[in-house]
Amino acid sequence: MTHDKLITAEAAADKVPSDATLATGGFVGIGFPEALARALEERFVSGGEPRNLTLVYAAGQGDGKERGLNHLAHEGLVKRVIGGHWGLVPKLGALACDNKIEAYNLPQGVIAQLYRDIAAGKPGMLTHVGLHTFVDPRHGGGRINEKTRDELVELMTVRGQECLFYPTFPIQVAFLRGTTADARGNITMEREALPLESLAIAQAVHNSGGKVFVQVERLTERHQLHAERVHIPGILVDHIILADPSEHLQTFAEPYNPAYTGEVRLPALMGGEPLSIRRVIGRRAAEHLKPDSVVNLGIGMPELVAEVAADKGLLDKITLTIEPGAIGGRPAGGLSFGAAANAEAIIDQPAQFDFYDGGGLDQAYLGMAQVDRFGNVNVSRFGSRLSGAGGFINISQNAREVFFMGTFEAGPQDILIEDTGLRVNKGGTGRKFVTDVEHMTFNGRYALEREQRVFYITERCVFQLTANGLELVEIAPGLDLDRDILAYMDFRPAISSRLHVTDHSLYRPAPAT
Repeated sequence: MTHDKLITAEAAADKVPSDATLATGGFVGIGFPEALARALEERFVSGGEPRNLTLVYAAGQGDGKERGLNHLAHEGLVKRVIGGHWGLVPKLGALACDNKIEAYNLPQGVIAQLYRDIAAGKPGMLTHVGLHTFVDPRHGGGRINEKTRDELVELMTVRGQECLFYPTFPIQVAFLRGTTADARGNITMEREALPLESLAIAQAVHNSGGKVFVQVERLTERHQLHAERVHIPGILVDHIILADPSEHLQTFAEPYNPAYTGEVRLPALMGGEPLSIRRVIGRRAAEHLKPDSVVNLGIGMPELVAEVAADKGLLDKITLTIEPGAIGGRPAGGLSFGAAANAEAIIDQPAQFDFYDGGGLDQAYLGMAQVDRFGNVNVSRFGSRLSGAGGFINISQNAREVFFMGTFEAGPQDILIEDTGLRVNKGGTGRKFVTDVEHMTFNGRYALEREQRVFYITERCVFQLTANGLELVEIAPGLDLDRDILAYMDFRPAISSRLHVTDHSLYRPAPAT
């Protein structure tokens, strides 16, 4: 490897100019170049440079505390952030909520795909994704605060159909990650859990005349792997950074798990976990799983659907997918979310969103934080708390069936699970079913136009989206409709004429079969 190609993280940080646009790869901690982000932070803290960067990233890249893009959360270091998910980067989110930076939240899939359009020299990306949500210019255009003025999304009509146009822009710097670099800078990813959008970013930055920096864990004179395993060709790579192992974990939770790279196969999930309200919701949601379905599971409570499916022996009858690229297998949770053990295939993140956006998903299981009378859902913003949409908009707008999952109320609550059903001793501290959502992450009326089947699943009851708005179709055994459900809602939903009681077996400690 030539002397000028292999450099330290500190030398790489020195090469980032002020006023540049920086794109970073990563999904939570998977594929995130921690050494490069840390070095850039240290350069700014010690010397005040670089300044006024525009940061672009697709998926959330952080641990919710200090790592990941939280390193770059310094006023003056960044002036504008265009991000897909903000919940894992609370330090950046605080700058946005305090009006210290310009801040946008665009759909994760749109950003991942936009890199390819930048690489190809296209004027922008035309898509239906984001229509009738807070990303639509008629509802804010993805702008997060008052400081953010520029329009990054345009509404267009093409052949009689409304579309959103996301213009492209040049990117001067890429911070990426791989496993092994050879002497010519070719990058393989044999120990990475996901390839993500690394190739698209490298092409976009190279074709913008910028510099591509790739953090790796090892060097080789010549790759012993087949050429098709090279994910970022050396012609796109300007500099290689050899990282310390402490800054090159496979995920933010695990140094290395060979099941994520297909080296070993893990046994089936074992049941026996204590029955909880979360697990009751997971059991009820899993009742909708259909054999031969292609399914997406969101982060958090939807992860329980995989556990319940394993208990019921359904994992081999459905195909679970995750938006960063894993197809099949068992999705990981927590700070390893995005990885999958025993995956059948792992593809690039932009390609996964092509599949999703075109209607490839049969079913999607997603979280919910607020739901209103029209079936609209908010998961992206609550007052001064900024979470962002991530891949939620791409997934929820395009799956044939959507199941939103969450507790009936927010905050601590005392609910007893009995063999005969539920007993509410004390309600929660915040309402989830409100008259109008604060932020439009999912539009119920648009879903009806698209003929999607939509359900809202809680431990106390199940709602379905109908032309009348939210309709109550099912109630947990042991509960009173007025006392335990309607009293905790800001509106009265339609009540199905076929309202029925949930199967009692879902509330018994033994796995539901």
